[in-house]
Amino acid sequence: MDILLQFLRTSAFTGLTLGHLIMLLVGCGFIFLAIKYEYEPLLLVPIGFGIIIGNIPVFEGMALGVYEEGSVLYYIYYGVREGIYPPLIFLGIGAMTDFSTMLSNPKLVLLGAAAQVGIFATIIGALYLGFSSSESGAIGIIGGADGPTAIFLASKLAPHLLGSIAIAAYSYMALVPVIQPPIMKLLTTREERLIRMPAPRQVSKTEKLIFPIGAFILCGFIAPGSIVLMGMLLLGNLLKESMVTDRLASTARSSLIDIVTVLLGVSVGASTSASHFLTSQSMLIFVLGALSFAIATAGGVLFAKFMNLFLREKINPLLGAAGVSAVPNSARVVHIMGVKEDPNNFLLMHAMAPNVAGVIGSAISAGVLWAVLT
Repeated sequence: MDILLQFLRTSAFTGLTLGHLIMLLVGCGFIFLAIKYEYEPLLLVPIGFGIIIGNIPVFEGMALGVYEEGSVLYYIYYGVREGIYPPLIFLGIGAMTDFSTMLSNPKLVLLGAAAQVGIFATIIGALYLGFSSSESGAIGIIGGADGPTAIFLASKLAPHLLGSIAIAAYSYMALVPVIQPPIMKLLTTREERLIRMPAPRQVSKTEKLIFPIGAFILCGFIAPGSIVLMGMLLLGNLLKESMVTDRLASTARSSLIDIVTVLLGVSVGASTSASHFLTSQSMLIFVLGALSFAIATAGGVLFAKFMNLFLREKINPLLGAAGVSAVPNSARVVHIMGVKEDPNNFLLMHAMAPNVAGVIGSAISAGVLWAVLT
């Protein structure tokens, strides 16, 4: 009987709270969105299941959670807490990315830069709401719609907000097809959405080889704090473009990034236990993150319209929305919006230019914020 009573006392049912139930529903919601609507399933399925793992109440003294030293999840979460996983993901992204479209039409890089306005506008809003300067910088990076960058910067500036910032960043990355189209449609006319882009020029192999080396040196001197993320991103791209390291490039863009994504997703999800996550600060971070993402999208679209005032060959303003770093989701959304207006208007390759420029822009912004706010 004593053993039975002890078993009942140590079961999860005795520690279950309303907060745990809410977070369990959130985890199930993430998995539902990933499977039913295919919203970033590679991210939302492990994160959603991680949320469920992190919100099973455990008996006090059992080292099981990400915050309890000695548990397996504690050591898996170490890669998030110390900013190890994001550079490895950037290595894989670099090995997947083709910078040809950006190199063939460099002015589209400006759209990626313009979309970073969401980061700095949110920093101002967070400061106004009472967050410290370092917390505001970590929250603002959500506007870049780049989960690994958000995790990396939060681990350096505001580790106590890491779980909330990571979940917010990945949530908005997954919801790009829901958030961006209304903003894009509101800020453009049908005539603007019908603008066709000329075919990109052919980029030589020499240009492709020079770019990752030259871009890294330039970015490193501008923002030394970005060298870890930018170095891994552009190393991955060099592995791909050099054509002599196919095995390394293939590993980086397949098995390595897949393993790291699973570990990062599950551990980030498990960090959102109800006691740590269901706070007023977390809710504010989610609101600020949504505003940041909306401002970034609007900033890119409006800057494209501004550029058209001076360009003889007009840019389709929809491309500005691809300036956020959600690769390739936001580029795909731009393409879908263009095809809805004109079935023969293919914008995907053009949208990849500001999209990959946005990845570079958010990494540089993170480096600047890290240096300035540390």
